[in-house]
Amino acid sequence: MSYLFTSESVSEGHPDKVSDQISDLLLDEFLARDPESHVAIETLCTTGQVVVAGEVRSSAYVDIHNSTRELIKEIGYDRGAYRFDGDSLGILSAIHEQSGDINRGVSRGDKLEQGAGDQGMMFGYAVDETDNCMPLTLDLAHMLLRELAAIRREGKEMTYYRKGKLKTYLRPDAKSQVTVEYNDDRTPKRIHTVVISTQHDDFITPLDDSAQAAVRADEEMLARIREDVENVLLPRVKAKLPEKLRALFDSDLVLHVNPTGKFVLGGPHADTGLTGRKIIVDTYGGRGAHGGGAFSGKDPSKVDRSAAYACRHIAKNMVKAGVAREMLVQVSYAIGVARPVSVFVDTYGTAAPGITDQMIADKIQELFDLRPGAIEQSLKLRNPIYRETASYGHMGQEPRTVVKSFRSRYEAEPITREVELFTWEKTDRVDDIRKAFGLD
Repeated sequence: MSYLFTSESVSEGHPDKVSDQISDLLLDEFLARDPESHVAIETLCTTGQVVVAGEVRSSAYVDIHNSTRELIKEIGYDRGAYRFDGDSLGILSAIHEQSGDINRGVSRGDKLEQGAGDQGMMFGYAVDETDNCMPLTLDLAHMLLRELAAIRREGKEMTYYRKGKLKTYLRPDAKSQVTVEYNDDRTPKRIHTVVISTQHDDFITPLDDSAQAAVRADEEMLARIREDVENVLLPRVKAKLPEKLRALFDSDLVLHVNPTGKFVLGGPHADTGLTGRKIIVDTYGGRGAHGGGAFSGKDPSKVDRSAAYACRHIAKNMVKAGVAREMLVQVSYAIGVARPVSVFVDTYGTAAPGITDQMIADKIQELFDLRPGAIEQSLKLRNPIYRETASYGHMGQEPRTVVKSFRSRYEAEPITREVELFTWEKTDRVDDIRKAFGLD
């Protein structure tokens, strides 16, 4: 019997994601100057105000105020009308030094033997229903908002005229939700429901001051946004999908666009943002499991982040190797101890013939070094690679090499680094895995 499953995403302009991006940008700023930095930064965003707090142990100096302002403007909050404007908001920094007790438990002379930065359990997940081994519900939810942001930045579609100039009505804050109908064998059957809520300019003016005129203007504005979502956004997203996924959209699709009505006030002015409040959006959209620890603002000595990336790397490579169609990997750690306490695997009954979940768990410990220091080295995590993870998911994005520059008014020249992004999304262990399981 078929069933429905739903995942959501939020845009880079969502207040919680603004907070995540600030935390990860500042982490990158520290790592670019001192790769051995230990960082744990939390950010709060609200009307006209950003509060940055946390613990840092580093030899680097970072211009927190200017870096934060430039990021906020880049996201799109560059107008006073948003009541959260990169040029005029206030920034309070309450960063202090990392606890010596924690540092003693983590740091070691041999970096490969460094202890875990905290106790806890971390999960990685992969499934073969998409090319990047992500759940289709979350992958589509992210794609919708990435494309919406691209349309906003291009400024050529979803537009209106004001004072003789064409401009987009889209504002930075947005949310999406996708429901997929699955067959009883856990394969996607059809796209059931799509929800898009996008912040927008108040771009249709009532003809007079009456309440009826205001209602008519709002109805016309919402009808225009819905029409553009149907005729601009959805076709652009579908054009980027492989044929097998495009075929899942049919005439019975349920589409909700700004279902509560107009959405003019948004962002941190309408809803206070906090780092680490979108952990399901960041990972697998509710599929698999989550250990509870957020990622953003944390350097890779924190296994909340690094071990979750390692588990995703393992699960994705295992699925790509044909060990199973779907896989959940759990590792757990004790603070200050290098080697994991446990490794657990669940393939939901999809493992290849003759392969058991316990066999996979045992092989993982043979094939992968899950000590935090080893994870840092193998996935190249002590590099400034984190700002890009803080919107549209830490998992499922395309691994790539980029050159990043870090500028400060206190430094004569910018710092330039060539770095690999999303190394945990590489399928570089498939051959090793197939050999280990005799799948060649």
